[in-house]
Amino acid sequence: MNKSEKKDWQIAEDYAVKYLKEVKKYKIIERNLRTPYGEIDIVAQHKRIYIFVEVKSGSGKRILPSERVDEKKFEKITKSAEYYLKDKKFEKAQIDVIEIIDSKITHYEDIGWDYS
Repeated sequence: MNKSEKKDWQIAEDYAVKYLKEVKKYKIIERNLRTPYGEIDIVAQHKRIYIFVEVKSGSGKRILPSERVDEKKFEKITKSAEYYLKDKKFEKAQIDVIEIIDSKITHYEDIGWDYS
Protein backbone atom coordinates (compact mmCIF):
# COMPACT_ATOMS: atom_id res chain seq x y z
CA MET A 1 0.00 0.00 0.00
CA ASN A 2 1.52 3.32 -1.01
CA LYS A 3 0.94 6.67 0.62
CA SER A 4 -1.87 7.66 -1.77
CA GLU A 5 -3.78 4.48 -0.86
CA LYS A 6 -3.45 4.96 2.90
CA LYS A 7 -6.26 6.45 4.93
CA ASP A 8 -5.67 9.60 6.99
CA TRP A 9 -5.62 7.63 10.27
CA GLN A 10 -2.97 5.27 8.86
CA ILE A 11 -0.79 8.20 7.82
CA ALA A 12 -1.23 9.75 11.29
CA GLU A 13 -0.28 6.46 12.99
CA ASP A 14 2.79 6.10 10.77
CA TYR A 15 3.81 9.65 11.69
CA ALA A 16 3.27 8.90 15.40
CA VAL A 17 5.36 5.71 15.17
CA LYS A 18 8.20 7.62 13.51
CA TYR A 19 8.06 10.25 16.27
CA LEU A 20 8.01 7.66 19.05
CA LYS A 21 10.98 5.76 17.58
CA GLU A 22 13.15 8.69 16.51
CA VAL A 23 12.38 11.36 19.10
CA LYS A 24 11.29 9.42 22.19
CA LYS A 25 13.48 6.35 21.46
CA TYR A 26 10.59 3.97 22.20
CA LYS A 27 10.57 0.42 20.90
CA ILE A 28 7.36 -0.30 19.00
CA ILE A 29 5.95 -3.65 20.13
CA GLU A 30 2.57 -3.77 18.36
CA ARG A 31 0.35 -1.71 16.11
CA ASN A 32 -3.43 -1.91 15.98
CA LEU A 33 -3.57 -4.42 18.81
CA ARG A 34 -7.02 -5.99 18.95
CA THR A 35 -8.35 -7.36 22.23
CA PRO A 36 -11.82 -8.46 23.33
CA TYR A 37 -12.27 -4.93 24.75
CA GLY A 38 -11.15 -2.83 21.81
CA GLU A 39 -8.11 -1.75 19.86
CA ILE A 40 -4.95 0.06 20.88
CA ASP A 41 -3.22 2.00 18.12
CA ILE A 42 0.36 1.54 19.32
CA VAL A 43 1.98 -0.51 22.07
CA ALA A 44 5.48 0.69 22.80
CA GLN A 45 8.11 -0.02 25.40
CA HIS A 46 10.76 2.17 26.96
CA LYS A 47 13.02 0.44 29.44
CA ARG A 48 10.57 -1.70 31.47
CA ILE A 49 7.61 0.60 30.93
CA TYR A 50 4.78 -0.36 28.58
CA ILE A 51 3.18 2.61 26.83
CA PHE A 52 -0.24 2.30 25.22
CA VAL A 53 -0.73 5.07 22.68
CA GLU A 54 -3.97 6.36 21.21
CA VAL A 55 -3.43 8.45 18.07
CA LYS A 56 -5.96 11.12 17.15
CA SER A 57 -5.75 13.41 14.14
CA GLY A 58 -7.90 15.99 12.42
CA SER A 59 -8.20 19.66 11.69
CA GLY A 60 -8.95 20.76 15.24
CA LYS A 61 -11.36 23.39 13.93
CA ARG A 62 -14.44 22.32 15.91
CA ILE A 63 -12.92 20.00 18.48
CA LEU A 64 -9.34 19.03 19.22
CA PRO A 65 -8.63 15.45 18.14
CA SER A 66 -7.38 14.57 21.64
CA GLU A 67 -10.77 15.59 23.08
CA ARG A 68 -12.28 12.57 21.29
CA VAL A 69 -10.64 10.36 23.93
CA ASP A 70 -13.66 10.49 26.18
CA GLU A 71 -14.44 8.42 29.26
CA LYS A 72 -15.84 5.52 27.21
CA LYS A 73 -12.79 5.40 24.90
CA PHE A 74 -10.43 5.67 27.88
CA GLU A 75 -12.17 2.71 29.54
CA LYS A 76 -11.76 0.59 26.38
CA ILE A 77 -8.06 1.46 26.24
CA THR A 78 -7.50 0.63 29.92
CA LYS A 79 -9.32 -2.71 29.67
CA SER A 80 -7.41 -3.59 26.51
CA ALA A 81 -4.11 -2.63 28.14
CA GLU A 82 -4.88 -4.69 31.25
CA TYR A 83 -5.75 -7.67 29.04
CA TYR A 84 -2.44 -7.29 27.18
CA LEU A 85 -0.40 -6.98 30.39
CA LYS A 86 -1.85 -9.96 32.25
CA ASP A 87 1.18 -12.22 31.58
CA LYS A 88 3.89 -9.59 31.12
CA LYS A 89 6.71 -8.55 33.42
CA PHE A 90 7.02 -4.80 33.70
CA GLU A 91 7.71 -2.03 36.17
CA LYS A 92 5.09 0.44 35.02
CA ALA A 93 2.50 0.99 32.33
CA GLN A 94 0.95 4.19 31.07
CA ILE A 95 -1.47 5.50 28.49
CA ASP A 96 -0.43 8.31 26.17
CA VAL A 97 -2.38 10.25 23.56
CA ILE A 98 -0.73 11.64 20.47
CA GLU A 99 -2.62 14.40 18.69
CA ILE A 100 -1.73 15.33 15.13
CA ILE A 101 -3.02 18.52 13.54
CA ASP A 102 -1.47 19.65 10.25
CA SER A 103 1.63 17.48 10.85
CA LYS A 104 2.17 19.02 14.29
CA ILE A 105 2.45 16.45 17.07
CA THR A 106 1.33 17.05 20.63
CA HIS A 107 2.23 14.15 22.94
CA TYR A 108 0.19 13.84 26.12
CA GLU A 109 2.13 11.42 28.31
CA ASP A 110 0.76 9.28 31.13
CA ILE A 111 -2.79 10.65 31.05
CA GLY A 112 -3.91 9.33 34.39
CA TRP A 113 -4.15 5.57 34.43
CA ASP A 114 -2.98 4.17 37.75
CA TYR A 115 -1.66 0.73 36.83
CA SER A 116 1.68 -0.42 38.14
